[in-house]
This record gives sequence, structure tokens and C-alpha cells, in this order.
Amino acid sequence: MTGSKLWLVGSGPMATAYAAVLDDLGRDFEVIGRGAISAAMFERSSGHPVRTGGISQALSESPAPITAIVAVTVDQLAETACSLLRAGTSRILLEKPGGLGLGEINSVYKAAENASVVVAYNRRQYASVWAARRAIEDDGGVISFTFEVTEWPHATEPVQFSEAIRQRWFLAQSSHVVDLAFHLGGRPTDWQTWTSGSLPWHPQSARFAGAGMTEYGATFSYHGDWEGPGRWGLEVLTRKRRLVLQPLEELRTMPIGSLEMTTIAPSDDLDVRFKPGVHRQTTAFLNGADEVSCRLSDHEKNLADYKSMAGYP
Repeated sequence: MTGSKLWLVGSGPMATAYAAVLDDLGRDFEVIGRGAISAAMFERSSGHPVRTGGISQALSESPAPITAIVAVTVDQLAETACSLLRAGTSRILLEKPGGLGLGEINSVYKAAENASVVVAYNRRQYASVWAARRAIEDDGGVISFTFEVTEWPHATEPVQFSEAIRQRWFLAQSSHVVDLAFHLGGRPTDWQTWTSGSLPWHPQSARFAGAGMTEYGATFSYHGDWEGPGRWGLEVLTRKRRLVLQPLEELRTMPIGSLEMTTIAPSDDLDVRFKPGVHRQTTAFLNGADEVSCRLSDHEKNLADYKSMAGYP
């Protein structure tokens, strides 16, 4: 048996962002958390009570919900999603990256045989990205693109996260911009990747580069150096203009035959009033109209790309 009330699983900062959106949409929901400290902070900031004790206790006390948003820490995403799916939940919005590796994602994929799981890469839903998609469609598609995966702050260990998450930081963090780049330009088909260097908390790699072709026939390249300054960025070329997303929340365009850049104003203020992309993402998920979202089946394929780019064994 399943319950009708939406569950928001998690009580950290990301769950707080979802709660603000759900309140704006007028949706009734129940919050499932683990620790007392994060629950107390969530309750103070959102005004919603939290059922503590974690997902196992909640499922032992109540029927699984039909629909859930899973916004727990990265190392708990896969286990939480599997628990819900096995208990009967049929629709899940699962925070990125869904798990710490292919094994965890595979476990979710198998558990979701008769369910729908969307991986919450919210940058696909930025107002700037919607404007870029419209421009790409108007111009006849992407012909080339380049992006940067340098992390900020560079060379600083993200000690607020567990060691397991830090050692998979490219997947846990950098995959956000990689997902967006390949979403707009197409998945790579003929390409080469290189890594070098290491950091004490990320021993596999510190510098990243690659280039190739995508399924749409576009050429691409990327670069990142976690020991030097920089930030995420994406530049997409069509036959009519250059589209620059750096920062990703802002779109600037350069028409062919000109060197002048124009900033495109967003069509609404959702990315100002809420965490960018989250309002559109949540609305699309709840309405079942998430045509640009990352399906779990696609994400499972993308993991091999992230692994290659990061130099993970």
C-alpha cells in the first residue's frame, strides 16, 4: 500500500530549497530526516516539522508515498531511493548525482524497473539554459562547444563532505556542468580524455582535458585545473551566434560578424526568488512534463563518461 502525500526526504540545505518551492506551489508534503541537528535547522528555516529517524524508520511506520523527492547527502542517495522503490514508491526526483558510482546507480536502476526516476540536474532548468535551447533550435543546432570544469574554491578540500564523497568529487560536483554541456551539445561518441596531477583528497586527478565529436556531429573540448583559478563555464556555437554561459545562470550572446556581447534578460524571476532551476525542475516533475530532465536510464550511460573524464579506476 502507498500513501498519497508527497515525501521530501532530507533536511539539509537542498531539502530546504525544495520546501520553499513546494510551499510556493501549494503542495502538501511531509519531511523525512535523520539527525536532530539538521532537522532543527530545517524547521527553523522552513517552518515545517521533520520526522527524524531516517527512511527505514519512516517506512516501518507509514506506507511508502507514491511520489518522493530525495535530497539526502550524496552517499545516502542510492540507498534511500532503493528503499523507497522497494516499498512501492513509483515516482522519484533524485538529487544529483544519484549515487557515488556505477554500482550504486545500477542498484537504483534495477529497483526502479516499474517506476520513474529523474536525476535532479537542475542547471538544465535555468532560465539562461532555456533561452540557450531556444537560440540553438532557432539557429539549426550546435556545431561546436567548449566547457570548463575547474572547481571553486580551487585546491581547497571540501571538508564538510565525507571522504567517500570527496574522493568522487568529479562525479559529485563537476558532473553538474558536464551534464549540461552534453545535454545541449549531444553525448560524446568519438573522443579522447586526459588527466594528470592529484590532490590529497582527490588522488586520481587534479587536471582534466578532452576533445572529440558528439552524436549531433558537433566538435567539443573541455579543460579543468583544480590547482589553479577558474570557474565553470560553457560556450556553445551555432552558425549564427556564440552562446556564453559563465556563470551558468547568465546567458550572453555574440552574433556572427560582431564582437559585441549582449546579455539576455531572463523571462521570469524564478531563479532569483528560489534556488536557480529548482522551481522549474520541481514543477515539471510534479506535472509529469519534465521533457528536458535527466532520466535515470540516460544518467546510467553518462556515468561511464564521467568516470573516463575523472580518471577513476
